[in-house]
Amino acid sequence: MTRRLRFNGTTSDEDECPAVHEDVDTGEVIVQGSPLTSPDEIGQLQHLSEGEVAVVVPRELLVDWTPKDRTRRARVIGRDEFSKLFDKFEHTAWRLETRRRYASDERGDRWRQFVETGALDDDPQGSDWFRAIADRVAAGKRIERVRLVDDPPTVGQRYLLESAKRNIAAGEDIRNLWRADAERLRLPAEDFWLFDSRIVALMHFDDDDRLMHVELITEPSEVVRCSRLRDAAWHHASERRDFLAKLERAD
Repeated sequence: MTRRLRFNGTTSDEDECPAVHEDVDTGEVIVQGSPLTSPDEIGQLQHLSEGEVAVVVPRELLVDWTPKDRTRRARVIGRDEFSKLFDKFEHTAWRLETRRRYASDERGDRWRQFVETGALDDDPQGSDWFRAIADRVAAGKRIERVRLVDDPPTVGQRYLLESAKRNIAAGEDIRNLWRADAERLRLPAEDFWLFDSRIVALMHFDDDDRLMHVELITEPSEVVRCSRLRDAAWHHASERRDFLAKLERAD
């Protein structure tokens, strides 16, 4: 069966080796580097079996990008514990949204209003979530998101573009990135929250786009990887007004 490999990181500025990948199913690590070819050097290796190859990589590649534990530190948490993360974070809560729709958006009057009219009211006092955003922002905390958008956008993505007005009015900073640009940047299709650059809450959805469970991850190499994804996505994403102008030109 073909392995499902995830890119962890590289110490190279180019699309070349060295790099570290990880098998998402088994946790095995794949190290990519320049082959060791000198017979004298190969002769110094111990336990090199027939068919095996040795590669040379910088020490910092292994320090920065290989897992630090035998197993990934992850556990499934319930909705209540997940909600409490928004009460406990000290500085930043950052989200990467990668899906083409979220079933939870398609419940209630706001979804029906958008489907019927293509627009939504922008009252920031619509729910406890928006009041909580305002309180946290007033306390000096940041809540930020990058949302991937297809070309053309799905109905669910257009809904989020419209509903973002209310989030932004409450104090969130929400930006958008074309999916094609995300793929060029090699951003994964993972959907997660990153709290204070130390806790990852990885969101798992079923085939009907419903949230199944949340996986809490604290392993340092995984947190660093997600922090790097955040930096790349945030650097290339556009604020809502600018992205809407691009979308209008694309239409």
